[in-house]
Amino acid sequence: MDRLGLALIYGSVRPGRFCDTVAAWVAEEIRSSGAFRLDLIDPAVDMSDRDFRRWIDAADAFVVVTPEYNHSFPGPLKTAIDRAREEWHAKPVGFVSYGGASGGLRAIEHLRGVFAELHAVGIRDSVSFPNAWERFDAQGRPLDEAGCSRALARMLAQLGWWGRALRAARAAEAFGEAA
Repeated sequence: MDRLGLALIYGSVRPGRFCDTVAAWVAEEIRSSGAFRLDLIDPAVDMSDRDFRRWIDAADAFVVVTPEYNHSFPGPLKTAIDRAREEWHAKPVGFVSYGGASGGLRAIEHLRGVFAELHAVGIRDSVSFPNAWERFDAQGRPLDEAGCSRALARMLAQLGWWGRALRAARAAEAFGEAA
């Protein structure tokens, strides 16, 4: 079976962002799983709307790594998401969040509604890092790496299942015909 195309989307564009640490660990775990072809999409890198839409269209599934800012997700992430529409249809999205005491869970809850409106399927399980700056070592590894890896593997297994099912469904019938 060929591997699913998975796009990891950075949720922060702030200089000195902690997103680089979290996303690097997630990307390493995804690569080591061997189940996905990984592409990285960083809204901090200038790209045209057309290029962004092409990346979203080419992916079978997504992982969004997002901080929580002011009880929600960052505005630049919303701007990036809104650059595409049909390209998101009938594709699964997994979430990895980080932040203060809530670990970014409020950001995920807000993102679920945004992706539902785009006819994308939010994966139930997510990975969250409360007080994230205290949860990673100097090399960018989670202090509880075994537990974090198990949580991410569970989410990736669900993402893989949904990704394969929805890819087959899109191949059988264009989503626009069903909607």
